[in-house]
This record gives sequence, C-alpha cells and structure tokens, in this order.
Amino acid sequence: MSVLIVDAANVVGSVPDGWWRDRRGAAERLRDRLAERDPAAGGEFEGIGAVEEIVLVVEGAARSVESVPGVRVDPAPGSGDDRIVELAAAYAERGCVVVTADRELRERVRAYGARCVGPRTVRPAD
Repeated sequence: MSVLIVDAANVVGSVPDGWWRDRRGAAERLRDRLAERDPAAGGEFEGIGAVEEIVLVVEGAARSVESVPGVRVDPAPGSGDDRIVELAAAYAERGCVVVTADRELRERVRAYGARCVGPRTVRPAD
C-alpha cells in the first residue's frame, strides 16, 4: 500500500465545470469525492489499488479547505507543486502515487520514486 497525493488544482482544473468561480468549493467537492474511497473503509482506486492514506494538496483560494475522515488536506504555504515534491520525498520510503497531469511535476516526483497517474483516475469526466 502507498500514499495517494492529489494535486487538487490540477485535478479540479481537468474538467471545465465552472470551478474557477468557486475554487474552494471545487476543492471541497473533490475532497468529498476522495473521502468516499476512505482507505480505512477499504476504498480503492482503479489502476492504483488500495492506499493507506490520501493527501489532498491545496493552494491559493482553496487553502482554507479542511481535512475530513479519510482525506488529509495539506494547504501548501507557497507553490502546490513544491509541496507535492516535498511530500513525495518524505514518502519515498513508503511509496506514493501522485495524481496530476502536470508533466514537469511528474518528472520532479518521479525523481523520488513516485508513481504518477492522471486526474481521471480520481475524477472521471462528468
């Protein structure tokens, strides 16, 4: 099992559903969708399998989003990408999967052994 690190801005921005009008609300909806797959309840993601922890990295207007059971929200003090890289380095021993479509970020986290998957893994197109 591994840690699932989700790039909230990238995943939310992957579907043009008006998220830009309420970034905080969009991040909360993503958090709640992730919580439905709570690892403590045996939740799994297709193509990833079981994870032991879900970390949702938020930035900007979404920094005030709070954690819920099953999803730890990590508000990036600066760049969300930089925070995700820090987390990938911290979880290198345990293993992690990063959810993002950002090519540069993917390269950065792979340097720490992270596996990467796209946003549709956790947020299918509506």
